[in-house]
Amino acid sequence: MAQQAYMTETDDNGGSGPEPRGARLRRLIGTLLERALGGWRGDPRIWRRGLVLTGFALAFSLVMLVHSRIPNRYGNLGSLTETFLPWIGVFVPVLLVLALVRKSATALIAVVLPAVVWLNLFGGLLGDKTGSGGDLTVATHNVNADNPDPSGTARDVAESEADVLALEELTASAVPVYEKALAATYKYHSVQGTVGLWSRYPLSAVKPVDIKLGWTRAMRATVATPQGQVAVYVAHLPSVRVKLQAGFTARQRDKSADALGEAIADETLTRVILLGDLNGTMNDRSLNAVTSQMRSTQGAAGSGFGFSWPASFPMARIDQIMVKGVDPLTSWTLPRTGSDHLPVAARVKVTTP
Repeated sequence: MAQQAYMTETDDNGGSGPEPRGARLRRLIGTLLERALGGWRGDPRIWRRGLVLTGFALAFSLVMLVHSRIPNRYGNLGSLTETFLPWIGVFVPVLLVLALVRKSATALIAVVLPAVVWLNLFGGLLGDKTGSGGDLTVATHNVNADNPDPSGTARDVAESEADVLALEELTASAVPVYEKALAATYKYHSVQGTVGLWSRYPLSAVKPVDIKLGWTRAMRATVATPQGQVAVYVAHLPSVRVKLQAGFTARQRDKSADALGEAIADETLTRVILLGDLNGTMNDRSLNAVTSQMRSTQGAAGSGFGFSWPASFPMARIDQIMVKGVDPLTSWTLPRTGSDHLPVAARVKVTTP
Protein backbone atom coordinates (compact mmCIF):
# COMPACT_ATOMS: atom_id res chain seq x y z
CA MET A 1 0.00 0.00 0.00
CA ALA A 2 2.86 2.41 0.83
CA GLN A 3 4.44 1.70 -2.53
CA GLN A 4 1.16 2.36 -4.35
CA ALA A 5 0.65 5.66 -2.54
CA TYR A 6 4.12 6.75 -3.63
CA MET A 7 3.59 5.88 -7.27
CA THR A 8 0.19 7.59 -7.70
CA GLU A 9 -1.06 11.10 -7.23
CA THR A 10 -4.42 12.81 -7.49
CA ASP A 11 -4.77 14.58 -10.87
CA ASP A 12 -6.65 17.75 -11.75
CA ASN A 13 -9.86 15.81 -12.19
CA GLY A 14 -9.69 14.22 -8.79
CA GLY A 15 -8.47 10.90 -10.16
CA SER A 16 -5.14 9.25 -9.69
CA GLY A 17 -2.36 8.26 -12.06
CA PRO A 18 1.40 8.10 -12.45
CA GLU A 19 3.22 11.37 -11.68
CA PRO A 20 4.57 12.93 -14.92
CA ARG A 21 8.36 12.86 -15.17
CA GLY A 22 8.46 16.63 -15.84
CA ALA A 23 6.46 17.34 -12.69
CA ARG A 24 8.78 15.17 -10.64
CA LEU A 25 11.82 17.05 -12.01
CA ARG A 26 10.25 20.44 -11.29
CA ARG A 27 9.46 19.33 -7.76
CA LEU A 28 13.06 18.18 -7.25
CA ILE A 29 14.46 21.49 -8.53
CA GLY A 30 12.03 23.38 -6.32
CA THR A 31 13.15 21.38 -3.29
CA LEU A 32 16.83 22.07 -4.04
CA LEU A 33 16.21 25.80 -4.48
CA GLU A 34 14.20 25.89 -1.30
CA ARG A 35 17.05 24.32 0.61
CA ALA A 36 19.62 26.60 -1.03
CA LEU A 37 17.72 29.84 -0.59
CA GLY A 38 15.69 29.06 2.49
CA GLY A 39 18.47 30.31 4.73
CA TRP A 40 18.20 33.75 3.13
CA ARG A 41 14.79 34.51 4.63
CA GLY A 42 14.93 37.06 7.36
CA ASP A 43 18.61 37.81 6.68
CA PRO A 44 18.93 41.58 6.14
CA ARG A 45 22.54 41.18 5.00
CA ILE A 46 21.58 39.59 1.66
CA TRP A 47 21.43 43.12 0.22
CA ARG A 48 24.70 44.27 1.77
CA ARG A 49 26.84 41.25 0.97
CA GLY A 50 28.53 40.71 -2.40
CA LEU A 51 29.20 44.32 -3.27
CA VAL A 52 32.57 43.35 -4.80
CA LEU A 53 30.86 40.74 -6.98
CA THR A 54 28.31 43.35 -7.98
CA GLY A 55 31.14 45.67 -8.99
CA PHE A 56 32.71 42.97 -11.17
CA ALA A 57 29.35 42.25 -12.84
CA LEU A 58 28.86 45.93 -13.65
CA ALA A 59 32.46 46.27 -14.87
CA PHE A 60 32.15 43.30 -17.25
CA SER A 61 28.89 44.76 -18.57
CA LEU A 62 30.50 48.14 -19.12
CA VAL A 63 33.47 46.62 -21.00
CA MET A 64 31.14 44.79 -23.38
CA LEU A 65 28.90 47.79 -23.88
CA VAL A 66 31.66 50.30 -24.65
CA HIS A 67 34.40 48.04 -26.05
CA SER A 68 34.55 50.14 -29.23
CA ARG A 69 35.45 53.19 -27.12
CA ILE A 70 38.33 51.58 -25.24
CA PRO A 71 41.34 53.47 -26.63
CA ASN A 72 44.13 51.82 -28.59
CA ARG A 73 46.52 54.58 -27.59
CA TYR A 74 48.02 52.53 -24.78
CA GLY A 75 49.22 49.12 -25.89
CA ASN A 76 46.29 48.69 -28.32
CA LEU A 77 44.15 47.80 -25.33
CA GLY A 78 40.94 48.21 -27.32
CA SER A 79 41.94 45.68 -29.97
CA LEU A 80 43.20 43.26 -27.35
CA THR A 81 39.86 43.45 -25.55
CA GLU A 82 37.90 42.97 -28.76
CA THR A 83 39.99 39.95 -29.79
CA PHE A 84 38.94 37.98 -26.73
CA LEU A 85 35.62 39.75 -26.04
CA PRO A 86 33.45 36.59 -26.24
CA TRP A 87 35.38 35.04 -23.36
CA ILE A 88 33.98 37.59 -20.93
CA GLY A 89 30.89 35.40 -20.97
CA VAL A 90 32.82 32.74 -19.05
CA PHE A 91 32.74 34.96 -15.97
CA VAL A 92 28.93 35.15 -15.88
CA PRO A 93 28.32 31.63 -14.46
CA VAL A 94 31.32 32.11 -12.15
CA LEU A 95 29.77 35.27 -10.72
CA LEU A 96 26.42 33.51 -10.41
CA VAL A 97 27.90 30.68 -8.35
CA LEU A 98 29.84 33.09 -6.15
CA ALA A 99 26.70 35.17 -5.59
CA LEU A 100 24.84 32.06 -4.43
CA VAL A 101 27.71 31.06 -2.15
CA ARG A 102 27.84 34.56 -0.68
CA LYS A 103 24.04 34.62 -0.36
CA SER A 104 23.97 38.03 -1.99
CA ALA A 105 20.70 39.13 -3.56
CA THR A 106 22.39 42.29 -4.87
CA ALA A 107 25.03 40.30 -6.74
CA LEU A 108 22.42 37.88 -8.11
CA ILE A 109 20.47 40.73 -9.63
CA ALA A 110 23.63 42.40 -10.97
CA VAL A 111 24.74 39.21 -12.77
CA VAL A 112 21.68 39.47 -14.99
CA LEU A 113 23.13 42.57 -16.71
CA PRO A 114 26.34 41.04 -18.18
CA ALA A 115 24.36 37.95 -19.16
CA VAL A 116 21.90 40.05 -21.16
CA VAL A 117 24.65 42.17 -22.76
CA TRP A 118 26.68 39.09 -23.75
CA LEU A 119 23.65 37.40 -25.30
CA ASN A 120 22.85 40.57 -27.22
CA LEU A 121 26.38 40.66 -28.65
CA PHE A 122 27.06 36.98 -29.26
CA GLY A 123 23.81 35.09 -28.83
CA GLY A 124 23.29 35.06 -32.58
CA LEU A 125 26.47 33.01 -33.02
CA LEU A 126 25.27 30.22 -30.75
CA GLY A 127 22.68 28.93 -33.18
CA ASP A 128 23.27 26.83 -36.26
CA LYS A 129 22.93 28.99 -39.38
CA THR A 130 24.41 26.47 -41.81
CA GLY A 131 22.49 25.77 -44.98
CA SER A 132 22.75 23.45 -47.95
CA GLY A 133 23.50 23.87 -51.61
CA GLY A 134 26.03 26.24 -53.08
CA ASP A 135 28.35 25.86 -56.03
CA LEU A 136 31.85 26.64 -54.71
CA THR A 137 33.73 25.31 -51.69
CA VAL A 138 36.70 27.32 -50.43
CA ALA A 139 39.18 26.70 -47.63
CA THR A 140 42.13 28.42 -46.05
CA HIS A 141 44.89 27.24 -43.74
CA ASN A 142 47.93 28.79 -42.10
CA VAL A 143 50.14 25.72 -42.40
CA ASN A 144 52.82 27.02 -39.97
CA ALA A 145 56.38 27.51 -41.19
CA ASP A 146 57.58 25.00 -38.57
CA ASN A 147 55.06 22.32 -39.56
CA PRO A 148 56.79 18.94 -39.06
CA ASP A 149 54.56 17.17 -41.60
CA PRO A 150 53.74 19.40 -44.59
CA SER A 151 52.77 16.49 -46.85
CA GLY A 152 50.36 15.16 -44.23
CA THR A 153 48.88 18.62 -43.79
CA ALA A 154 48.42 18.91 -47.56
CA ARG A 155 46.58 15.58 -47.67
CA ASP A 156 44.39 16.63 -44.75
CA VAL A 157 43.24 19.88 -46.34
CA ALA A 158 42.75 18.22 -49.74
CA GLU A 159 40.24 15.90 -48.08
CA SER A 160 38.05 18.95 -47.44
CA GLU A 161 37.09 18.70 -51.13
CA ALA A 162 37.56 22.44 -51.49
CA ASP A 163 37.45 23.76 -55.03
CA VAL A 164 39.74 26.62 -54.08
CA LEU A 165 42.36 26.28 -51.34
CA ALA A 166 44.56 29.01 -49.87
CA LEU A 167 47.68 28.31 -47.84
CA GLU A 168 49.65 30.79 -45.76
CA GLU A 169 53.07 30.79 -44.11
CA LEU A 170 54.68 28.74 -46.86
CA THR A 171 58.45 28.35 -46.70
CA ALA A 172 60.66 27.95 -49.77
CA SER A 173 61.62 24.44 -48.71
CA ALA A 174 58.04 23.35 -48.06
CA VAL A 175 56.49 24.71 -51.29
CA PRO A 176 57.64 21.73 -53.44
CA VAL A 177 56.18 19.35 -50.86
CA TYR A 178 52.77 21.04 -50.98
CA GLU A 179 52.88 21.25 -54.78
CA LYS A 180 53.55 17.52 -55.08
CA ALA A 181 50.96 16.51 -52.49
CA LEU A 182 48.21 18.70 -54.00
CA ALA A 183 48.96 18.12 -57.68
CA ALA A 184 46.47 15.26 -58.05
CA THR A 185 43.60 17.33 -56.62
CA TYR A 186 44.30 20.78 -58.04
CA LYS A 187 45.27 21.36 -61.65
CA TYR A 188 46.01 25.06 -61.19
CA HIS A 189 48.04 26.83 -58.56
CA SER A 190 50.22 29.85 -57.90
CA VAL A 191 52.56 30.73 -55.05
CA GLN A 192 53.40 34.36 -54.37
CA GLY A 193 55.92 34.87 -51.60
CA THR A 194 54.68 33.00 -48.54
CA VAL A 195 51.06 32.56 -49.69
CA GLY A 196 49.63 30.25 -52.31
CA LEU A 197 46.38 29.43 -54.08
CA TRP A 198 45.35 26.02 -55.42
CA SER A 199 42.28 25.66 -57.63
CA ARG A 200 40.31 23.11 -59.63
CA TYR A 201 39.47 25.92 -62.04
CA PRO A 202 41.77 28.06 -64.22
CA LEU A 203 43.56 31.02 -62.67
CA SER A 204 44.33 34.29 -64.41
CA ALA A 205 45.42 37.82 -63.55
CA VAL A 206 47.52 36.44 -60.73
CA LYS A 207 49.59 39.06 -58.93
CA PRO A 208 51.01 39.89 -55.52
CA VAL A 209 49.19 42.45 -53.41
CA ASP A 210 51.27 45.10 -51.67
CA ILE A 211 50.31 45.22 -48.00
CA LYS A 212 53.22 47.50 -47.04
CA LEU A 213 55.55 44.87 -45.63
CA GLY A 214 58.47 44.91 -48.06
CA TRP A 215 57.91 41.25 -48.99
CA THR A 216 54.96 39.32 -50.39
CA ARG A 217 52.34 37.96 -47.99
CA ALA A 218 49.22 38.61 -50.05
CA MET A 219 48.05 37.82 -53.57
CA ARG A 220 45.09 38.15 -55.91
CA ALA A 221 43.82 35.87 -58.70
CA THR A 222 40.78 35.53 -60.91
CA VAL A 223 39.22 32.06 -60.63
CA ALA A 224 37.15 31.01 -63.64
CA THR A 225 34.41 29.02 -61.89
CA PRO A 226 31.62 27.39 -63.94
CA GLN A 227 29.32 30.13 -62.62
CA GLY A 228 31.59 32.99 -63.63
CA GLN A 229 34.72 34.83 -62.62
CA VAL A 230 35.51 35.40 -58.96
CA ALA A 231 38.34 37.52 -57.58
CA VAL A 232 40.08 35.58 -54.82
CA TYR A 233 42.47 37.28 -52.40
CA VAL A 234 44.84 35.39 -50.13
CA ALA A 235 46.42 37.30 -47.26
CA HIS A 236 48.54 36.70 -44.20
CA LEU A 237 48.62 39.88 -42.18
CA PRO A 238 51.54 40.47 -39.78
CA SER A 239 51.42 38.78 -36.43
CA VAL A 240 50.54 40.60 -33.25
CA ARG A 241 52.24 40.18 -29.90
CA VAL A 242 51.10 40.66 -26.33
CA LYS A 243 54.03 42.11 -24.41
CA LEU A 244 54.16 43.02 -20.75
CA GLN A 245 55.59 46.49 -21.36
CA ALA A 246 54.26 47.26 -24.84
CA GLY A 247 50.81 45.68 -24.58
CA PHE A 248 49.12 44.43 -27.75
CA THR A 249 51.63 45.40 -30.45
CA ALA A 250 49.82 45.47 -33.78
CA ARG A 251 50.90 48.61 -35.62
CA GLN A 252 52.25 46.77 -38.66
CA ARG A 253 49.20 44.48 -38.77
CA ASP A 254 46.89 47.49 -38.75
CA LYS A 255 48.86 49.20 -41.54
CA SER A 256 48.70 46.05 -43.68
CA ALA A 257 44.97 45.67 -43.01
CA ASP A 258 44.39 49.18 -44.35
CA ALA A 259 46.39 48.38 -47.50
CA LEU A 260 44.48 45.13 -48.04
CA GLY A 261 41.19 46.96 -47.60
CA GLU A 262 42.21 49.50 -50.25
CA ALA A 263 43.13 46.74 -52.72
CA ILE A 264 39.77 45.00 -52.23
CA ALA A 265 37.90 48.30 -52.56
CA ASP A 266 39.64 48.89 -55.91
CA GLU A 267 38.72 45.42 -57.22
CA THR A 268 36.90 45.59 -60.57
CA LEU A 269 35.10 42.24 -60.30
CA THR A 270 31.88 42.32 -58.29
CA ARG A 271 32.32 38.85 -56.77
CA VAL A 272 35.19 38.74 -54.28
CA ILE A 273 36.41 36.15 -51.76
CA LEU A 274 39.12 36.78 -49.17
CA LEU A 275 40.92 33.81 -47.66
CA GLY A 276 43.65 34.00 -45.07
CA ASP A 277 45.08 34.54 -41.64
CA LEU A 278 44.23 38.12 -40.71
CA ASN A 279 45.66 37.85 -37.19
CA GLY A 280 42.52 39.49 -35.89
CA THR A 281 38.86 38.78 -35.25
CA MET A 282 35.76 40.34 -36.77
CA ASN A 283 35.35 42.35 -33.55
CA ASP A 284 38.75 44.02 -33.89
CA ARG A 285 38.20 47.62 -35.04
CA SER A 286 41.68 47.71 -36.58
CA LEU A 287 40.45 45.44 -39.39
CA ASN A 288 37.59 47.79 -40.30
CA ALA A 289 39.13 48.58 -43.69
CA VAL A 290 38.41 44.96 -44.64
CA THR A 291 35.50 43.92 -42.45
CA SER A 292 33.39 46.98 -43.27
CA GLN A 293 33.06 45.92 -46.91
CA MET A 294 32.88 42.11 -46.63
CA ARG A 295 30.84 39.46 -44.80
CA SER A 296 32.26 36.71 -42.63
CA THR A 297 31.03 33.28 -43.77
CA GLN A 298 31.20 32.06 -40.17
CA GLY A 299 29.12 34.92 -38.88
CA ALA A 300 26.57 34.62 -41.68
CA ALA A 301 26.35 30.86 -42.15
CA GLY A 302 28.34 29.10 -39.44
CA SER A 303 27.57 27.23 -36.26
CA GLY A 304 29.10 28.65 -33.10
CA PHE A 305 32.17 30.85 -32.90
CA GLY A 306 34.39 28.77 -35.19
CA PHE A 307 37.57 29.54 -33.23
CA SER A 308 40.68 28.58 -35.22
CA TRP A 309 43.67 29.50 -33.05
CA PRO A 310 45.57 28.10 -31.25
CA ALA A 311 44.80 24.63 -32.56
CA SER A 312 45.48 22.99 -29.20
CA PHE A 313 42.80 25.10 -27.49
CA PRO A 314 41.11 27.49 -29.95
CA MET A 315 40.32 30.84 -28.35
CA ALA A 316 39.86 33.19 -31.31
CA ARG A 317 38.92 33.07 -34.98
CA ILE A 318 41.79 34.85 -36.69
CA ASP A 319 41.63 32.71 -39.83
CA GLN A 320 38.91 34.21 -41.98
CA ILE A 321 36.81 33.56 -45.05
CA MET A 322 35.07 36.74 -46.15
CA VAL A 323 32.92 37.41 -49.18
CA LYS A 324 31.44 40.22 -51.23
CA GLY A 325 28.98 39.70 -54.04
CA VAL A 326 28.44 36.00 -53.28
CA ASP A 327 26.18 34.28 -50.76
CA PRO A 328 27.69 32.26 -47.88
CA LEU A 329 25.63 29.12 -47.25
CA THR A 330 27.67 27.20 -44.70
CA SER A 331 30.96 27.62 -42.87
CA TRP A 332 32.90 25.26 -40.64
CA THR A 333 36.25 24.44 -39.03
CA LEU A 334 38.27 21.49 -40.32
CA PRO A 335 40.10 18.92 -38.15
CA ARG A 336 43.51 19.72 -36.74
CA THR A 337 46.63 19.21 -38.85
CA GLY A 338 50.33 19.58 -38.04
CA SER A 339 49.86 23.36 -37.80
CA ASP A 340 49.15 25.56 -34.80
CA HIS A 341 46.05 26.86 -36.66
CA LEU A 342 42.91 25.00 -37.62
CA PRO A 343 41.88 25.09 -41.29
CA VAL A 344 38.52 26.72 -42.03
CA ALA A 345 36.18 26.16 -44.97
CA ALA A 346 32.96 27.52 -46.44
CA ARG A 347 30.44 26.72 -49.14
CA VAL A 348 29.15 29.70 -51.11
CA LYS A 349 26.75 30.44 -53.93
CA VAL A 350 28.45 32.27 -56.76
CA THR A 351 25.36 32.60 -58.96
CA THR A 352 24.15 35.65 -57.08
CA PRO A 353 22.42 38.18 -59.37
